Amino acid sequence: MLLALDIGNTEITVGLFRERALEAHWRLTTVSERTPDEWASALAAFLDHAGLSPNQVRAACLASVAPAVTQSIVEGVRTTTGCAPLAVDSRSALPIVLDVDEPLSVGADRVVNVLAATERYRTDTIVVDFGTATTFDCVTADARFIGGAIMPGLRTSAEQLTRKAAKLPATELKPPARAIGRYTEECIQAGVLFGCADSVDGMVRRIRAEWPGGATPRVIATGGLATLIAPLSSSIEQVDRDLTLRGLMLAAGHLGLEW
Repeated sequence: MLLALDIGNTEITVGLFRERALEAHWRLTTVSERTPDEWASALAAFLDHAGLSPNQVRAACLASVAPAVTQSIVEGVRTTTGCAPLAVDSRSALPIVLDVDEPLSVGADRVVNVLAATERYRTDTIVVDFGTATTFDCVTADARFIGGAIMPGLRTSAEQLTRKAAKLPATELKPPARAIGRYTEECIQAGVLFGCADSVDGMVRRIRAEWPGGATPRVIATGGLATLIAPLSSSIEQVDRDLTLRGLMLAAGHLGLEW
């Protein structure tokens, strides 16, 4: 089996693949203070809960945008499974072209999103990834990443709002029934969630207007908050929550891992 880890600044998404099928997946909070032994214990507990043995893991790979925790996680994976994870990033020999001015600066998560979108959809695609930041990855049908956009993530924006405004309370992020809120929490929900959805739609409109060749790219949403925003958006056509993990699995195959 293949253990795949998407290490973000807020969360770590872990997937376990049997051949090409995603058999189990979990989310952990990114905590830089955790020791390798603590990461090993957490991974072992998740595997045990899924009825799986660490000995069944034959290979591991990761994409990380959080270097402060990466080495500890690598050591934790090695302790638990005996496998040294292969890191996937912009330098990896993958069948995609990073057609941007600074290809080596493209984040590892965006690299695997591009690979997954290319192989799963085989058409011009905008991948909207809802994480700590909300990213827009522009992928052509011939496997070129032509750039995109980055804006503050949904949860990041909400936390900054309540942190900077003393009288605004922390609020559960759930879609309100209306745009005109009748009490403070509903006002925050309307502003944050509808504001995010409309920002996504506006960015998609601008990106489509600039798309090379006049094609109309498909819009795919992924990330932990994708299912929250997609119903509020007029431009998102499909949610593929496990796109990044599947991109890691595809990258592992292209890079010669066997599981």
